Amino acid sequence: MPVALIRALARVIGFAAGALAGYWLSVALGIDLLRHAYDNRSVFAVAAVGLGGGIGLAAARRWCRQRGYEAPGG
Repeated sequence: MPVALIRALARVIGFAAGALAGYWLSVALGIDLLRHAYDNRSVFAVAAVGLGGGIGLAAARRWCRQRGYEAPGG
């Protein structure tokens, strides 16, 4: 499998898993982003999804770097 494909798949999976984790965290705290889309509480849910996606992407990049699929700066 080409290195670029592995790197892209890892990033997609990491971002999606992190975003889902952030969504589930907000639902567990009683704030459903899809149900309370225009409520003031939805700001927390949006932040949780965004933070989760960013953390997942960072974890995927680290995973790639540890296995030699990505340069340390990339």
